[in-house]
Amino acid sequence: MKQIFVLALAAITFASCQNTAKTTEGSAKTEATTAGAQNGADVSASADAAVISFEKENYDFGKINQGEKVAYSYKFKNSGKSPLIILNATATCGCTVPEVPKEPIKPGAEGEIKVVFDSNGKSGLQDKVITVTSNAQPHIASLHLTGEVKEQSN
Repeated sequence: MKQIFVLALAAITFASCQNTAKTTEGSAKTEATTAGAQNGADVSASADAAVISFEKENYDFGKINQGEKVAYSYKFKNSGKSPLIILNATATCGCTVPEVPKEPIKPGAEGEIKVVFDSNGKSGLQDKVITVTSNAQPHIASLHLTGEVKEQSN
């Protein structure tokens, strides 16, 4: 009985290793094909693509007391030839909430991403990263909100 169990376990392990190898090979081929298609698409689309240019990518709010909220607007310009669409903006934690424009930003026009940081429950040096995803070149931009939160004395 033990021999059958060990033999079955060995067969299952061997079969799973082969499936993993096939999956890895397939993924590598798919990634190579996707990368090739993206590179070709980027070359032709980049001339007419939207380009997002931030006035300031890092904002230091200085020193604040624990519990205070900091609001800042990251101003940007679409310096490309196509309308800029902000698809998403996410922060590294729930204490930082970004608000993005809902309408496309026309070429040459400006917009802003409003961010509110709630320091409640935070202390010490803070560096909150806001990741902005858009149809622009580059597709992903990182904004930083930094500063120091002083603990409240009891």
